[in-house]
Amino acid sequence: MKRKWKIALGSVCIVLVTAMLLGFVQALVVPKYMTSSLEGNLVSEYYGETTPHDVLFVGDCEVYECFTPATLWEKYGITSYIRGSAQQLAWHSYYLLEESLEIETPKMVVFNVLALKYGKPQSEAYNRMTLDGMKWSSSKIDAIKASMTEDESFLSYVFPLLRFHSRWSEIGGEDFEYLFHRDTVSHNGYLMQTDTVPMTEEIAPSPLLNRNLPATSMDYLEKMRFLCEEKGVEFVLIKAPTNSWRYYWYDEWDEQIVNYAESKGLDYYNFIPLCEEIGIDWTTDTYDAGAHLNVYGAEKLTAYFGKILSEKYGIADQRGDATLSAVWADKVNAYYAEKNQKKG
Repeated sequence: MKRKWKIALGSVCIVLVTAMLLGFVQALVVPKYMTSSLEGNLVSEYYGETTPHDVLFVGDCEVYECFTPATLWEKYGITSYIRGSAQQLAWHSYYLLEESLEIETPKMVVFNVLALKYGKPQSEAYNRMTLDGMKWSSSKIDAIKASMTEDESFLSYVFPLLRFHSRWSEIGGEDFEYLFHRDTVSHNGYLMQTDTVPMTEEIAPSPLLNRNLPATSMDYLEKMRFLCEEKGVEFVLIKAPTNSWRYYWYDEWDEQIVNYAESKGLDYYNFIPLCEEIGIDWTTDTYDAGAHLNVYGAEKLTAYFGKILSEKYGIADQRGDATLSAVWADKVNAYYAEKNQKKG
């Protein structure tokens, strides 16, 4: 009998040690996104929040580089978070929103419409930057199933070691330094850019081959709308400003969103024709020649939209709340510390 117990105990120990070793190797080989592709950490940082948010932004780079939650708090006392990620497609947005509304109930969800132009999965690399950062839940499982390209497998998301084992030749100091922790790279989901690369010339966009936004992405837009309606959350559509052929927003697409919003009783703000009114200067307020805003442009856009949130939608000023004020004082200080350090 004792011999059987020893064999059983030895087997258990072998299994535990093997699992620990595999866990260590997996943690070592997965990308850390600390010195490049910082966007890979945006999704996971949300889980560190300790207070709720009145406004949640959902979408791609046009939210996490164009809206600054610190500005919304400073000017209007509005609490917000950006659940953004690189090339976040409509189904990514839906499942991130589904997950978020299980955690909290904001007063408003703001969705940026650019990614509606994509009707099928685009890139494993971008999938990973959204999906790997999600906590395990039914939302993550469904998001993986909706997002996988033909060459991907569900099992590789369960065990990332299966996907990233070939990174052995790339392992470096970053992988050991950030083996069990990550530095915070965003400010409530906002990824700061302080460089200035002015737009010097306008390049004509490519001809529009398909004037209709894909049915799949529009279906997920409707799912987001219904989810917000079910939760009693205001759902607002936006198109962030851009002045680049790379992310051109065609009039035909805009017309479809206008019609959709009107048919569903939603508000839609296309900020592209409002750039002058907002005060955006494409010689100073972009870090990549007009494709995205830098921090100076993002602060202008956020101040403009914040006024709408405050005056039209009545989202309350919470700067009188002692708990929130203490939390946001730290957030604002961190925001300006990075801004000043990068300017210097």
